[in-house]
Amino acid sequence: MNAVTIKDVASAAGVSVATASRVLSGHPATSPDSRAKVESAAKELGFMPNAQARSLRSTKTDSIALLISDVRNPYFSDLAHAVEQHARAAGLMTFIGNANEDAAQQDDFLATMLSRRVDGLVIVPQGLNEESNQPSEMMNRVLSSGIPTIFVDRALPSVQVPAITANSAQALDEAVATLQSLGHQNIAFVGGPKHASTALERYSAFETALANNGLHADEALHFVGDFQPASGALAAKWLLENPAKPSAIIVADAPMAIGALRVWRELGVRVGSDLSVITFDEVDAMLIHDPPIATIGHDLSQMGKMAVQALREVMAGQKPEPEELISKFTLRPSVASAKATQVMEGKVRP
Repeated sequence: MNAVTIKDVASAAGVSVATASRVLSGHPATSPDSRAKVESAAKELGFMPNAQARSLRSTKTDSIALLISDVRNPYFSDLAHAVEQHARAAGLMTFIGNANEDAAQQDDFLATMLSRRVDGLVIVPQGLNEESNQPSEMMNRVLSSGIPTIFVDRALPSVQVPAITANSAQALDEAVATLQSLGHQNIAFVGGPKHASTALERYSAFETALANNGLHADEALHFVGDFQPASGALAAKWLLENPAKPSAIIVADAPMAIGALRVWRELGVRVGSDLSVITFDEVDAMLIHDPPIATIGHDLSQMGKMAVQALREVMAGQKPEPEELISKFTLRPSVASAKATQVMEGKVRP
């Protein structure tokens, strides 16, 4: 399918190309009637100003756009800071957008950035459409527009875009081995939504780690969350009601862990005494908790640096290879022996 041109918009609106160009560039010398016709035609045809004309521009804006999954998530706040600082050091200003773990909000930001003439995009993609198992229409427009693009933290299956991600297999294996050595047999896992590549990678690595340590994977011990605090709170109550009486739990991101920790505190469950807890994401909230929470994480400053470097290579016409950071397990007092963690015995159920 050929890209929609300004000539197509002008023809559909019944105006001259010059008039259509003035309307779409925001020039004040246009009538309200012409503006309405051109804007309606552009929307109906899916015209993206500037993106289509990108190859004709000889000037740069020295700006890039970064889309993160959830601005409230301290992990992504730290990642955004790293990208912004490394981009600034390279002479690039960064527009930052929030997808809110929602593909529609992701697409709104991408549409805006295509029309704002940024020089490149760093995207934490919100996954494939759950019905079609394909990228969204807007994501496809981005990928076919020619604008330099890389993915960071997450990737999209079968989409050929350089991606900077993390591999948690080794860290999860060490975490599960530690729990198993302390006598834990029933280990619960709070995972993320199936559209997120990180959620799939983490749960798959968890199942492999269980098998490597002689433990059985049980779907009854798997809670599917959405990477946000409310689902972590639900998971906390689910764990207390679980007939398998898990003595340890691994949570797939910091916001869900924060939601769960709040519920356990309110119900009098003592982390590290009644329940062993490990979470993904080495963020301050986990370190200042009493007791400090054992974590699985990676160097976000390095991830941000690698993302900016990869984008600059794409902007220079190169094709960088995908790169993975290796996550690290850090043991802390939130983990204790199974004999010490008997959360179901004598505890108040919600």
